[in-house]
Amino acid sequence: MNQASPPRMVPMGAPAPPAQTGATKLQRLVQWATGPFWVVPATWCTVAVVAGVLLPAVESDATGSWILFDAGPESARSVLSTIAGAMISVTGLVFSITIVVLQLASSQFTPRVVGSFLTQRIPQHTLGVFTASFLYSLMLLRAVETDPDSPQAQVPQISISIALVLVLAAVLMFLAFIHHITRSISVGVVIRRIGDDCRDLLTSGRTGADHLLHEAPDLPATRRQRVVVAPRSGYLDLVDRERLCRLGSSHSARIEILHPLGTFVPEGSPLALVHEGDDTSPSADWPDLVCSGLELTLMRSMRQDLSLGFRRLVDIAERALSPGVNDPSTAVEVIDQLHDVLRRLAAMRGAYPVTSDEEGIPRVVTRDHSFEDYLDQAIDEIAHYGRDDLQIPHRLDMLLHDLASAAVPERAIAIRAKHESLTRER
Repeated sequence: MNQASPPRMVPMGAPAPPAQTGATKLQRLVQWATGPFWVVPATWCTVAVVAGVLLPAVESDATGSWILFDAGPESARSVLSTIAGAMISVTGLVFSITIVVLQLASSQFTPRVVGSFLTQRIPQHTLGVFTASFLYSLMLLRAVETDPDSPQAQVPQISISIALVLVLAAVLMFLAFIHHITRSISVGVVIRRIGDDCRDLLTSGRTGADHLLHEAPDLPATRRQRVVVAPRSGYLDLVDRERLCRLGSSHSARIEILHPLGTFVPEGSPLALVHEGDDTSPSADWPDLVCSGLELTLMRSMRQDLSLGFRRLVDIAERALSPGVNDPSTAVEVIDQLHDVLRRLAAMRGAYPVTSDEEGIPRVVTRDHSFEDYLDQAIDEIAHYGRDDLQIPHRLDMLLHDLASAAVPERAIAIRAKHESLTRER
């Protein structure tokens, strides 16, 4: 418990940060369950094993000719063995290609884009279809009776026909996989995809801006304050403002997050500060309550962290401008995407990072990156490493001139100051 602090004002940050509200708790659970690379292939495998066990058991005595398969037990076992052997071989090929692509992406672009490759669905479904075809064929092999004198000697023709359909689907998925991988390692596609992720976050921020304040809030002093420390080390990856706002309202308190998104917080260091009201229960378990609305992760993601998108783009530009690569045209493509995102930021009305409850009382205060922070992150390093290049200084000048013409007045001042600073350093 500390002494009361005087009222203070929070600075106006960048446009409204992406909202991750309590209504999306189910979405957070689904994302946690479907996010890892192995989930989709494991789902395919599970369905294949279950189908391989149940379909032959429920398949009735089938007579007549089937479109895809109509042969005896020996031919059925031969076909299934061939499918199983071929599928497991191609599965190894698909896995090898995926690993090579990840290595190329890490070395050619930046290690921070590897996560975006792992979340793409086409490689996941391709691997899933191949492994599912292999397991399904193995399950069917046990259902084919080769003894002609056995009373159960029959061939599950419908089930084997489904195996052939899976093979056809696997071939089509392999073609789609090759096309997808070829496009995925294109630098233009990678840069564009990161830019799209940034624009999606800005759109999410606009749709969730109604819960933030657009007028300077007055944060009154409180008599009691409690510090919440990080229960484990990790990056602050998500702030559920609506959940924290409900907690603050129900306990008559104000919760202040001490770090912006993307910050690494060591275990035991201050994570949040709770300003308790006079009628706040002293027995409230604030560490558990506050941490229920925050997520500390081992790796940063772009669920809410716009600065990670800037970091990825700038890393690609820096690597392109390095003497070993010497590819300024790629750096210009990065600047083009940064230009588009910064222009949207510059034209958007800023919001104070304060969330109020239904009665208009401030309940959550966050530390958000300002427009100046994004501008520095996008410009400074590229300007430093591209200072002696013919394209980069000219392109940055064009970017800043255009931003100044499109920005709201308070941000136009910062843009002109940045332009003057770059001019002096040349």
